[in-house]
Amino acid sequence: MKIAVLGAGNMGLSFSKSFLKYELIKPENLHLITRSQSRISSISEEFPTSKVSAFENITELEADLIIIAVKPQDFQFVAENIHFKLKENQMVLSIMAGIKIGKIQKLLNHALVVRAMPNSPTLLGMGITGYTAAEGISFSQLINIERLLNSAGRSVYLENEELLDGVTALSGSGPAYFYYIVDAMIKAGIEMGIEENLSKLFVNQTMLGAYHLINNSEKNLEELIQDVASKGGTTEAALKTFEENNFKEILKNGILNAEKRAKELNG
Repeated sequence: MKIAVLGAGNMGLSFSKSFLKYELIKPENLHLITRSQSRISSISEEFPTSKVSAFENITELEADLIIIAVKPQDFQFVAENIHFKLKENQMVLSIMAGIKIGKIQKLLNHALVVRAMPNSPTLLGMGITGYTAAEGISFSQLINIERLLNSAGRSVYLENEELLDGVTALSGSGPAYFYYIVDAMIKAGIEMGIEENLSKLFVNQTMLGAYHLINNSEKNLEELIQDVASKGGTTEAALKTFEENNFKEILKNGILNAEKRAKELNG
């Protein structure tokens, strides 16, 4: 299998590393395409036996799968400035937020499109990706795509493309919400007189332990909260403040606004 990655940024490169790590493709069958001439040498250093090219120099593309990993805002420009012709049997996998399959098909004048939404933990092979496909893509082609996506974590197939904007808001943007809360907790620790590195250690390890408890406990989230929040205690005092200030609603509304923005990106 030959793969070309159009838009060799963080996400495109992290998937490429995963493909090579799990030997899903040979390095010489990987073609990395960047819009930035200045990045060619650094990408070539990282992928010494793969082909690295500037976008404007591509007049023909020998690949079974073309992964489009450019910013959604740049897609129209990229589509209008492609100098090569897509072959009928080439598969296109988009990992751009918000851009619908119909729009990709129209701008590329190409039918075989799979749309996926990964998140940043794919950099560590711990991502989760929601994906959906255009009509006319066979089961075996989908299985191949899933194998590639799973190399960077886990993947979930969604029948309904509309749900991908929700996935974008929930897991695509989700790591940033988590970092935001972790940051607030670390800053609270510093304000209470705990040295920054120590505050980080306490918060990071607490989050890690809490994640494992969610995964390994028979209890639901409400019960896990109640286990920590004894009557009249310290946790209850914090939770009361969260409730009084509608913290859960604020967080939920933020995520719904992220979904709204994902829908707007399709233009």
